[in-house]
Order: sequence, then C-alpha cells, then structure tokens
Amino acid sequence: MPNEDKTLVCQECGQPFIFSADDQAYHALKGFSNEPKRCTACRLARRTQRNGGYAQTPREMHPVVCAQCGKDTTVPFKPRGDRPVYCSDCFHQQGAALSLSR
Repeated sequence: MPNEDKTLVCQECGQPFIFSADDQAYHALKGFSNEPKRCTACRLARRTQRNGGYAQTPREMHPVVCAQCGKDTTVPFKPRGDRPVYCSDCFHQQGAALSLSR
C-alpha cells in the first residue's frame, strides 16, 4: 500500500507539519520505525544547539594540482606553496610508504 502524506504536530513548537509520502518511504528504507516528532525548523534548531550554536556549513575547498601525479583536485585548506600537496590517492600512497619505512 503506497504511503500518503500525513499531518503531524511538532512536539517543540506545536505547529502542524507534513510527513510526506517520500519521507515515509525514506524512513522505511533506513529502517526507522518512529515518525518524526519535530518540524524541519525545530530539528535544525536542535541540531544547531547540539553543535554548540554552530550550523554545519560546507567546507571551503581550494583547487590544486597534485605534486605527484599532476591531477587537478581540491583540498580543504589553502596551500601555502612551501610544501607539496597531493590528491587523495597519492596522499594515501605517501602515508602507506611512510608507515612501511618505519
């Protein structure tokens, strides 16, 4: 039987919100058995509060060229230019080589 949109009441603010059929299917796919108790806005506020008042923001990525293979890639830090920067594959190879030489 296909799911239908449900109207639920947020336990935090008391406002009604829609638990869509798509959201219900996603919950079932993930194995969740309980319906959400908070609306989207209250869930976001609660998540932000748990993170010390900081909302999660995407990392700023910087384009670089790998010092080993020459592939274009991005890294989550601003390269200073005084040290080589590697793509993730070459970085992991560097780490494996270092651990074998010890």
